[in-house]
Parts: sequence; structure tokens; C-alpha cells
Amino acid sequence: MSSDDANGGDDADQRRHERKAVVLCVDYDGVDDLVADYTENLSDGGTFVVTTRQLEIGTDVRLVLSFPGLLEPIHVDGIVRWHRAEVGENEAGVGIEFKEGSAKAHLESVVAKLRRGDSGLTQRVIRVLLVEDNPHVAELIREGLRGSGKRGLGSGLKFEFRDAHNGREALEILRAETFDVLIVDIYLPIIDGAQVIAAVRGELGLQDLPVIAVSAGGEPASTAAVAAGANIFLDKPMRLRQVIETMRSLMKL
Repeated sequence: MSSDDANGGDDADQRRHERKAVVLCVDYDGVDDLVADYTENLSDGGTFVVTTRQLEIGTDVRLVLSFPGLLEPIHVDGIVRWHRAEVGENEAGVGIEFKEGSAKAHLESVVAKLRRGDSGLTQRVIRVLLVEDNPHVAELIREGLRGSGKRGLGSGLKFEFRDAHNGREALEILRAETFDVLIVDIYLPIIDGAQVIAAVRGELGLQDLPVIAVSAGGEPASTAAVAAGANIFLDKPMRLRQVIETMRSLMKL
């Protein structure tokens, strides 16, 4: 387990005298990673955390465990029991023993519910690659989708965005990462949107990736988008409801 953040007392003396817990935030890639780590490590009452933070033996620690889509992070209190220095491929970190109590019991309860697929603990995360060279339009789409749950349009969904500002950048990202939906403008610099869509369907072999093409170019843009393999074309300016309902339909949300 590795941590991406640590904070607490300003120095070792302050932590020793005030017993103020250091907070280590641990982000998993998904529910399966958290459950697997629990099975292999956490269920034994402790874990090893990769961190560059210098923590003394006996330091109080609060672990904040989370993954994309988890509605409420899980807090577990523990104590630093041992250190490991960085040697070869072994990363530096600390061994933590969990304290007995309600937080440890809560962790056990949450993991049990996650194993059962309890939908009340998580929300679906939709990864969106947004390819738009107009930053104002891109911002409107991002903020509109993020706030869609408040209007009942995207209830139960969380949107994560990756932005590209031209077609070449979009293809580079698509070669390295996976997404749930692609929203792409047809008129882009360097490589246009129709070429991006054609590469998605051909070179990259992403036949099942939902592709929403957008443009103010009218019929010529629509024809080029559909011919290249877009699932649907939306005229600019789009209404937010159009975008969300299209996504829900294409992805069977």
C-alpha cells in the first residue's frame, strides 16, 4: 500500500508531545484493489505503507482509504511499529498496527459490503476524454456534467475528465489510457475530429467505445463524423440534457 499524502504535526517533538495523529491518504485504483489488499494485508490488523515521511516508532497514524467512486473514505487509526529503508527495489515505508476499536470494525464492515456489491457505498465513475480546442466550451461541458446529478440527469454518476486540445494529443492519450466515452469536436487543429474517430475505430480497435461528435459545422461535419464511426453527432451549441441523455443511452446507464 502506498500513500499519496501525509500531514500532521510540524515535527517529531510536536507529534510526541501532542500525540497528534499523522494522516496518510491512500488511494486505490478501484474496489477490487482495496478488497484484495484487505484480504492480503489489512485483515491481519496492520499493513505496510510506502511513504517518504519520516515517522518515529510509536507515532499515531490515521489512514484514509479511498478509491474512485467510493462515497465516503474509510478511516482507520494505527501506530507505527517498524521502519523499512529504501534498498534496491524495496521502497521506503512504515509498518502500521491498527488500533482496536470502532474504526477497525467499520473497515471490516465496509469491505464485507463491498464484496457483496452494496450499491449504497459507491457511485459509478465515468471516465471521459474531452477533445475540444475551445477552453470555454470544454469548461461548460465539464462543469455541466459534474453538476448533472443535482438536476437528476446523472444521478449516481461521477465524471472524471481527461482533456485534449488537438487530434494528435487525443490519439496519444487514447493509446495510453482507457475511457468510458469520447466527446470530440470535429474541427480540431493538427488532426481533425473525423480522423481521430477513424483511428479510434481502425488503428486503435476501440469498436465499443461510445463516441459523441460535436460541431457547429452543420451537415458536412455531421456526415464526416458518422462516416468516420461516431455513434452520434450533436450540433453546437449543445444542450446539457442532450449530452447526458446521449451518454446514458450509449452506455446503458
